Order: sequence, then C-alpha cells, then structure tokens
Amino acid sequence: MNAVLDEKTREVTVTAHDLPLACPRPGAPLWARHPRVFLDVLKTGSATCPYCGTTYRFTGEKPKGHH
Repeated sequence: MNAVLDEKTREVTVTAHDLPLACPRPGAPLWARHPRVFLDVLKTGSATCPYCGTTYRFTGEKPKGHH
C-alpha cells in the first residue's frame, strides 16, 4: 500500500495483497478513525470511502477466482 496524503487529496494505492479492503486501514492515526467500511476496488479500479473521502486505487494483477 502506498499513500499520498496532502490537505486536499487522500489517495492510497492498493494491490491484491491488501484485499479485502477496509477503511480505515490498520494503524491509521486517531484523527482518521471512523466506522469500518469495506470497499470494492476491483469492480471499477477505485473506490472512495464515504466517511473520510480517501480514494483507494487498485494496481497490479487482479486475484484469480475473485468475483
């Protein structure tokens, strides 16, 4: 997982190793904590958390046998 964070945009790059994907990620700072939500990045290649607005973008090869 690779995070690019600034005041306006929060974007995280994830791979098959990070699936299933949930936000907030383990180890997130206290200010970023909110109810846990699972996000589907495989369908469109990206997903945005409805709580904090972080965008997760999937890169790499999709896992085999995953729907």
